[in-house]
Amino acid sequence: PPPLPLPSAMLTSRGPALCTALRRAAPGGLAAFHSSARRCRAARVAVVLSGCGVYDGTEIHEASAVLVHLSRGGAEVQMYAPDVPQMHVIDHSKGQPAEAESRNVLVESARIARGKITSLAKLTTADHDAVIFPGGFGAAKNLSTFAVDGKDCKVNREVERVLKDFHKAGKPIGLCCISPVLAAKVLSGAEVTVGHEEEEGGKWPYAGTAGAIKELGAKHCVKEVTISFPAHVDTKNKVVTTPAFMCETALHHIFDGIGAMVKNVLKLTGK
Repeated sequence: PPPLPLPSAMLTSRGPALCTALRRAAPGGLAAFHSSARRCRAARVAVVLSGCGVYDGTEIHEASAVLVHLSRGGAEVQMYAPDVPQMHVIDHSKGQPAEAESRNVLVESARIARGKITSLAKLTTADHDAVIFPGGFGAAKNLSTFAVDGKDCKVNREVERVLKDFHKAGKPIGLCCISPVLAAKVLSGAEVTVGHEEEEGGKWPYAGTAGAIKELGAKHCVKEVTISFPAHVDTKNKVVTTPAFMCETALHHIFDGIGAMVKNVLKLTGK
């Protein structure tokens, strides 16, 4: 790098050594050194999983997209899952229940987390600036009973606690795919999106979820999954949602929509 523009008064016999030390500490010069000192610390984000596999746990592509975009945004991530049995186990090669099997949500979620996962009971707002829930049927089967009970569903006790605690603390909550039903159930008056409210020839196969969200007392906002309009930001409640796989579309659109959700969550942290 070129010599640093140091004042002549500093160019004593120790000047060259000082210049070398400063260049090593800040390769971009003094300006870079000072800007790095002013940089805010990374946002600390909790990601809550619900198992491993779209039909009985977390949708793996959605979880991966969340983690990639959080990494790109410079966030520090810790993954959590409730230490409870799954509702049931699905043989994903057949799309049918595996009647003789039972699995644990935390143990299965550890597959996605590469083993670095903690029980949801230990998640606190004091340790994190935001929380994100990927989708997958696990959100409607393991984090709640929405898949069975619809608007009359119950939410896992720890999931409900986390949502209420982050909301009370004014810290952002991100949800995608089917998981916005959790916020609709727990946070009165929240605004969320699961995409469109009509199936439109099969493009939105789970469009009926929007009606259930309204029955839960939340406001549903119609949104596209594409990059143009991929996420809804409820600024009052600091809830950010995106449709993801509620729509039958190309994978890169899902990835980009989740990226918009993550970007807005990180923006709301103020980090």
